[in-house]
Amino acid sequence: MRHILKNVLTLSSLSLLLMSATVMADDAADVGKLLRAGQTNEALQKVDAALAQKPKDAQMRFLKGLILTEQSKSAEAITVFTKLTDDYPELPEPYNNLAVLYASSGQYDKARAALEMAIRTNPTYGTAHENLGDVYAKLASQAYDKALQLDSGNSTAKLKLTLVRNLVGNTTGGTNPKTAALTTPAAVTAPAAKPTVVAAAKPEPEPTKAESKANIKSTPAASPVADREEEEVLKAVESWAKAWSSKDTTTYLAHYAKDFQTPKGETHKAWAEERRNRIEGKGRINVKIEAAKISVDGNTATAKFRQIYTSDQLTANSRKTLNMVKQDGKWQIKQERAGS
Repeated sequence: MRHILKNVLTLSSLSLLLMSATVMADDAADVGKLLRAGQTNEALQKVDAALAQKPKDAQMRFLKGLILTEQSKSAEAITVFTKLTDDYPELPEPYNNLAVLYASSGQYDKARAALEMAIRTNPTYGTAHENLGDVYAKLASQAYDKALQLDSGNSTAKLKLTLVRNLVGNTTGGTNPKTAALTTPAAVTAPAAKPTVVAAAKPEPEPTKAESKANIKSTPAASPVADREEEEVLKAVESWAKAWSSKDTTTYLAHYAKDFQTPKGETHKAWAEERRNRIEGKGRINVKIEAAKISVDGNTATAKFRQIYTSDQLTANSRKTLNMVKQDGKWQIKQERAGS
C-alpha cells in the first residue's frame, strides 16, 4: 500500500538544510550521485566513511537516515533520526522523517507526536502540517471503523468512514493500520510505493553588506520611537549571538524570557541546563546574524534573520525566527524556531 507522508529532501537534491565544510559537501555530492544511480549500498559506505572522520556531522547523519529508509531498514533509520532530534532539537526535518517511518508501520500516535514536534519547532513547515492532516485522517478512519465493529447499524459512523476513505484513499476500511494507505487525493494515482520525498528549498544567496543594512527593518519606521525599539531589538539579538559565540552561558540564558516556550515542552530549568552543557562542551562556536528583519508591535517583536553557525564539527546556514517580548525594560526571547 502507498504511504504519502513526505520525507525531506529529494535523493537527487544536495541543497540540504545544513551546509557542511567543503570536504563534506564533496562527499555529499558523491553520495547524491550514487543514490541517483540506485547504488544505495555504495552510498551508505561513503556516508559511513565520512562519519568515521566527523561522527557528529548532521548532514551526513541525515543522509544516512534517508539511505536506510530507502533500504527498508526502518528500525535503523528511526535510530538515526531520533538521535538527530536529540542533538539538534531545533531542526524540524528529522521529526518529519520519523513520522514517515512510524506511519509506514502503523504507529500513528507516534507519527502524530513527531509531527507536532516538527511544527512546534517550525510552525511554517508546510510538509509537516500536511502530513499531520493525513495522520489525523488515518486515526479518524480507525476510530470510525471501531465504532462500526461495536455497532454495525451506526449510519452516522458509516457516512463518516466513507468520507474519510474518500479523503485518504483507504480501501481496507482502516482495520489494519500497518497496510492501510495514507494518502491525499492528489497522490492517489502516484505510482511510487515508497513515501513521497520532497525537495528542500535551496539556500538563498548570502546578502551583501548593503542588502543586510537595507533589510534590518521590515517596514518603514512609523516614528522615532518605533525606530529606536527596532534598534533595541536588533541589539538584543546581536548580544544573544555574541554571548553564544563566547560561550558565556549565563549571559546567553539571560536573553530568554522566564516563560520561554521550550522546544520539547520540558521545564525551563531542564532546558537551560541542557543548553549550558551543550554550549560549554563545544571547543569553538561562532554565531553570525545576517539580513535581519525586525518588526515591533508594542511590547512584542519578531526578529527574522539568517543565522550562520560554525563549530569544530558543524557549519549551518539557516533561517531563524525569534519571537520576543519586553520584560523589565529588556527584550527577551519568548520563542525561537528554525525557518522563515
